[in-house]
Amino acid sequence: MSFKKSFHPYAMTTIFFWSLAYVNTRLALKYFSPFAIGFLRYAVAALAMLIVVLVQKIKPPKAKDMIWFALSGATGFFTFATMLNLGSRTVNSSTSSVIVATTPIMTAILARIFYKEKLTKMQYCAIAVSFIGVLVLTVLSGGFSVNKGILYLIIAAFALSLYNIFQKRLTRTYSSLCSTAYSIFWGALFMCVFMPNALNELPGMPFNQIWNILILGVLSSAVAYCTWSKAFSLAEHTSSVSNYMFVTPFVTSLIAFIVAGESVTSATIVGGAFIVAGLIIFNFGNKIIK
Repeated sequence: MSFKKSFHPYAMTTIFFWSLAYVNTRLALKYFSPFAIGFLRYAVAALAMLIVVLVQKIKPPKAKDMIWFALSGATGFFTFATMLNLGSRTVNSSTSSVIVATTPIMTAILARIFYKEKLTKMQYCAIAVSFIGVLVLTVLSGGFSVNKGILYLIIAAFALSLYNIFQKRLTRTYSSLCSTAYSIFWGALFMCVFMPNALNELPGMPFNQIWNILILGVLSSAVAYCTWSKAFSLAEHTSSVSNYMFVTPFVTSLIAFIVAGESVTSATIVGGAFIVAGLIIFNFGNKIIK
């Protein structure tokens, strides 16, 4: 398979924009509540995808499949973002990153249950290596904290895992653009419960925050979820794509260093090395040892 037809560039694009979202969200949180950010982000994403749907003349899904799009929007957007925001209020970023980093593991288990996808021993080892990298990156950066917010974060990780499973199903029938667009439409619809928060906070918004919201809505949501769905449509195994989420904490650290001037620690280097090694082993390990 040529690199252009591979899922790797699409997955890497998604991870970059999702990592960028962490930095921009921290900047936006200085002026908005977490729930207001959630509504504004996906309202912008829905508008962007509506333009794409109209320009590309994408046909709407069949009525019988609309339930899957609703479930996709409810899990990957509304539930994930809401639970992540709630958990982040009482759990430090170190613990949060580890819990959310369990998403690829949950996805692999769900894919085994629903799609009968089998992983080799080498691939299970690769998942373990990447997770160790996340642990190293987290522990050496400040350790763990335990409180009730952990439950919210576990729900967030599970919701995103379900979203991955739904996207794998939807991209078997629909294009990545269609799958993403209508999932975002449903997610934005559910997010409307937070519209009052956003409308109350908009009048005091500094002009430069417009760029943060646009980046979160267009790049970190509309574009990122489109490339994520495209990756699932090209990959043989769901876990091959979801494992890229292990890289998010590492890439986020690098972006924070460049954009916000945060220092790159030894934890970032060592943890990042484990994470990248795990991805290489998962995708190419069996070919290398042959």
